Amino acid sequence: MLEVKLHDIGEGMTEGEIVHYLVKEGDTVKTDQPLVEVQTDKMVAELPSPGNGTIKEIVVPVGETVQVGTTLLMIEGEGTQAEEAQTKKQDETPAPSQTKELTNRRMITTVNRVLATPYTRKIARENGIDIEQVPASDPSGRVTEEDVYQFMNQEPEAEEPPKAKPVRESQPDEIPFRGVRKQIATKMTKSIYTIPHVTHFDEVDLTRLMELREELKADGISVSVPAFFVKALVFALKDYPIFNAELDEENETIKLKKDYNIGLATDVEEGLIVPVLHGAGQLSIQEIHKEIKGLTKKAQEGKLEAKHYKGGTFTMSNVGPLGSTGATPIINYPETALIAFHKTKKRPVVNEHDEIVIRQMMNLSLSFDHRVADGATGVAFSNRFISLIENPSKLMLEMI
Repeated sequence: MLEVKLHDIGEGMTEGEIVHYLVKEGDTVKTDQPLVEVQTDKMVAELPSPGNGTIKEIVVPVGETVQVGTTLLMIEGEGTQAEEAQTKKQDETPAPSQTKELTNRRMITTVNRVLATPYTRKIARENGIDIEQVPASDPSGRVTEEDVYQFMNQEPEAEEPPKAKPVRESQPDEIPFRGVRKQIATKMTKSIYTIPHVTHFDEVDLTRLMELREELKADGISVSVPAFFVKALVFALKDYPIFNAELDEENETIKLKKDYNIGLATDVEEGLIVPVLHGAGQLSIQEIHKEIKGLTKKAQEGKLEAKHYKGGTFTMSNVGPLGSTGATPIINYPETALIAFHKTKKRPVVNEHDEIVIRQMMNLSLSFDHRVADGATGVAFSNRFISLIENPSKLMLEMI
């Protein structure tokens, strides 16, 4: 008899929610066939079958949240060679490499069917909707709960167009508080109760940077604004390393990090996640652009792995495209600071010649740990970043 258990896929995972079984009792399965979808605090994962056989028993029902190591279902039949060897040597401790290999075989961390959150899938199942048939309104191809409601409320073709129905008339009275949403709450609570936050506000003139982007685009070079932000942040962090640091209260030290691993706060349907762009200090602006694009795509498709969340030293949140004009962002504990970029808007500005000119202005807000850094240092750090962004030619010179 083979037991399929919830395995730890890294990043300190301790539990997972059973979202959907891909098999039922009595089904015949083959080695590596996906059996069950599990929602961790980071991603949706599929557990594959460890061997050939027949599903004998489904132990944990859908919707339950269980600890790592819990048996989810039982398979009666022939196991893999690794399983058989492990059964024969129960009293022996397997080599670490063998254990890692077996674990990796059992866990696939991407779902290769239609893109949708576990909650959206649940709504579709409860209403008898085949989610594969629901058109996605999102350009990324992700099916949202609103898409499901729209699909449910559509009517057959008629000679006259039917009257529009409210999309949300089937909305539930409550939604689950677990998975990614619960993890966000845990981290934010720890951050706000542990770190004395202070937020510094300023504004940046992006006019020259936008002009430079247009010049590069005319030469066939496409680079996003966030890529310039990341590069400027790296130089500012090198000048003010206290913001690329972590406070170790137990040992009474402030650890200054040598690597510049920039967390990219990303809004996805499940909530706010922070994939990390590693080694930004060694990357060109074009390389940073490609990395940001790749991480964003993985986040939208639910394909981020545990390694994508590790090692962040400073976090950047670009909420401007959503229409924000200001905020007091909460620091991504245990980091020291987080910078948020808000909406870029054309505004009249008085220049150095006392002339009123139209410039593309953006607000920023820098939250930092007041135990680690002082207000004057926060202002100096922001000024350094602003100087580089407002004078992109200076940013280019810094790279030579």
